[in-house]
Amino acid sequence: MRIRRPRLPRTRTGQRRLVQAVMAACVLALLPATWLYVSTADRLRTTADAPRTEVAVVFGAGLWNGEPSPYLAHRLDAAVRLYRAGRIRAVLVTGDNSREDYDEPDAMRAYLTGHGVPDGRIVSDYAGFDTWDSCVRAKKIFGVDRALLISQGFHIRRAVALCEAAGVASYGIGVDAKHDATWYYGGTREVFAAGKAALDAVFRPGPRFLGPKEPGLARALAAGR
Repeated sequence: MRIRRPRLPRTRTGQRRLVQAVMAACVLALLPATWLYVSTADRLRTTADAPRTEVAVVFGAGLWNGEPSPYLAHRLDAAVRLYRAGRIRAVLVTGDNSREDYDEPDAMRAYLTGHGVPDGRIVSDYAGFDTWDSCVRAKKIFGVDRALLISQGFHIRRAVALCEAAGVASYGIGVDAKHDATWYYGGTREVFAAGKAALDAVFRPGPRFLGPKEPGLARALAAGR
């Protein structure tokens, strides 16, 4: 079976219309990414100038042999620095625990406690299957109204925009990362993920799993008073 190649327009008018169509498609594709950039421009901070906030939310970023990946470890290190500096009082770790042999939140908890964050100040969200789910659950399940969000720079704008859309007043901490293949993959992926983020912000679908409200965060905050 012979596959026919698409035939390009032969007339100048047809070629011009084709170029215009391609340019319009590119503009539409980049609109969500532009929205993320513009809407979060004043919401990014560093661990040094982050405002004092009760809660930091750390998003999962994969495990290596049951331990936090280097990217996730960098996020957790930032949470440790914020806790030691007294800028946060509790940490909500949100990640994937959709199967028995993969548990991001517990690995994140173990890392934080190993670096001096008291276990009672850590709260686990086991159904943070994607960024939108994590933001919605932070608000509806754990009662987070304001938070510092911690992720890599290529992801933090999307996290801030989605948590703002979910009702969480947010500042983003974009941690440094080595510009390796993972970093370039993550940056490229964000261009496409921005489209889904825009749809989530507009239509606000329910998370994959919601469940009942959990008092863990309130207890963690009350423990230090």
